[in-house]
Amino acid sequence: MIKRTGMNGKHVLLAACIAAAGYVQAQQQPPVVVKANQLVSEVQPTMWGVFFEDINMGADGGIYAELIKNRSFEFLKPLMGWQVQQDFFDEGALQVLNRLEKNTPNPRFLRVTKKAAGGNLAVTNEGFRGMGIKKGLRYDFSLQYRQPAAGLSLSLELLNNEDKTIGTATVQTPATGEGWQKAAVSFTASDSASKGRLRITFTGSGSMDLDMISLFPADTWKGRPGGMRADMVQKLADMKPGFIRFPGGCIVEGFDLSQRYQWKKTIGALDERQLIINRWNFEFAHRAAPDYFQTFGLGFFEYFQLAEDIGAAPLPILNCGMACQFNTSELVPLDQLDPYIQDALDLIEFANGDVNTTWGKKRAAMGHPAPFNLTMMGVGNENYGPQYVERLQLFMKAIKAKYPDFKIVTSSGTDPDGKRFDYLNTELREMKADIIDEHYYRNPSWFLANAGRYDSYPRNGAKIFGGEYAGHSDKVVDGKRQNNWQAAVAEAAFMTGLERNAAVVHMASYAPLFAHADGWQWTPDLIWVNNLQSYGTPSYYVQQLYSLNKGTHVVPALWNGEAVKGQDSLYISAVVDQKSKEIIVKIVNASSRTQTRDVVVEGAAKLNKTVSLTTLGSETLWSINSFEQPEAVSPKTTNITLTGKNKLNYTAAPYSFAVLKLKM
Repeated sequence: MIKRTGMNGKHVLLAACIAAAGYVQAQQQPPVVVKANQLVSEVQPTMWGVFFEDINMGADGGIYAELIKNRSFEFLKPLMGWQVQQDFFDEGALQVLNRLEKNTPNPRFLRVTKKAAGGNLAVTNEGFRGMGIKKGLRYDFSLQYRQPAAGLSLSLELLNNEDKTIGTATVQTPATGEGWQKAAVSFTASDSASKGRLRITFTGSGSMDLDMISLFPADTWKGRPGGMRADMVQKLADMKPGFIRFPGGCIVEGFDLSQRYQWKKTIGALDERQLIINRWNFEFAHRAAPDYFQTFGLGFFEYFQLAEDIGAAPLPILNCGMACQFNTSELVPLDQLDPYIQDALDLIEFANGDVNTTWGKKRAAMGHPAPFNLTMMGVGNENYGPQYVERLQLFMKAIKAKYPDFKIVTSSGTDPDGKRFDYLNTELREMKADIIDEHYYRNPSWFLANAGRYDSYPRNGAKIFGGEYAGHSDKVVDGKRQNNWQAAVAEAAFMTGLERNAAVVHMASYAPLFAHADGWQWTPDLIWVNNLQSYGTPSYYVQQLYSLNKGTHVVPALWNGEAVKGQDSLYISAVVDQKSKEIIVKIVNASSRTQTRDVVVEGAAKLNKTVSLTTLGSETLWSINSFEQPEAVSPKTTNITLTGKNKLNYTAAPYSFAVLKLKM
């Protein structure tokens, strides 16, 4: 017998009926219907890509594997990064000299003079927030030197975090005379260090000039000497991005035009690439980085090579004759714009030209006679106003006249709405722009609310590039926005709308890409690194799952006959992959409750009963990945079984993103 307290039997019966009705209603929710035979639009191979900018020590100190900071003494403070050890008094023992009239790209060098054989004289380089050293790994040291006569000897010591020696070598410098020579030596580290340093000790007596002092690990990407950090490139390769946009971002514009990115100064021999200050050196007072410069060891040739390595289409962005409008708004007069336009035309020739052309020959001389197959280029980054439009028109006219099929990516400014955006959107469409680049850094609620943003965009005319976006979480920890699951699940929901509208959206990329744990200026970021490790954030895995499962054609995924873009906090999109013969359904549950739905596939032959299910999620929205727990939020793949003919009963966990792959 059931004891009733404060409720009579009639009320208990009524409550039971209501609960049962709710249960039945939950069980009888209309199914999600995927119409596999209705191909809405193609999904472009470039649909999901990556955006690289040299921010957060993304290049020097990041993906570019050079360990020596200020290797050619060209920083504003010529000995920044170097510490002098000297136990005798001679203020002329180390001098930085300038040969500007003879070598504009690389004018400075270090002159070492030791008058007597006795005494200690050494310089130690601190690296980029230290040097990551791996036990048992070979390190390749090199420098340029010049000496009137033999007398000075150079020895090397790798130092660990406690200044203990973990590697030694002697540098042979036998040549004498007025010409510059190169010396190199390789040695192996006996231990590991996260904050290592390199000491160069001078013994004997005499004078020697030094320049381009360099130290690289042997385990670069593809083992290329002077190449890139393999673990960071691997993170990109694992995403299989359709494109890579480079080199930025705001560094394209520069604080003023003198600091703009000039691609021609980033190719050729390393000592002929002219260093400039990175605008993120001083952009944020609270995250100032006075040692942040661009050596361009990672230049346009290396960017093209990287794109080729990871199977991504290259998307370079060029300055349009406008500096950053937030900082200086400096403009090139229209009648002086020709050199900027010529840079764009020459870049196409550098990437694609025959080896007999001027710039194709330069590419071939760098070791790549085959073309890079460049098909598109961005003109301007986040530029806006009529001053941008009139400059863009001149670029478009010149480029299209010579390369009619070449695609030009145009800027829609800094925000996804407002008068600035509306003006540009109208002007660019009237100009018949190929691709319009839209940026949105917003809180997670914006991404959830805008999953249908492109449903009403015109199907014809300009296509959309979601060039920079990230969910900026409202939860602030340690003084910065975190790459938490709250942001990532909102991004996943928004991306169902990008995918559903692949007829309009041809490209999209999260931004920024990399951040060094000890050298960041901006958060959140897709991939975090320190000197030895790297990990992908929850947002990284969202991007990866979309890129690895982009399919070839969009098909309808409907609930109650409508696209699923937030009803009951569910977001759903579907594609078919005609190559793998799969139907791929992406489901985001942005609510705090479990939700169960039938997924019914129409218009397909009998499906394989076994369904691949990959899930990404966390019980709490504040979950993050870290160096200690790099896969705390990461994909898990299992198999589930159809519950009927072409029907699957799927239960979505709270705050989850799932990819269902049904084999046809």
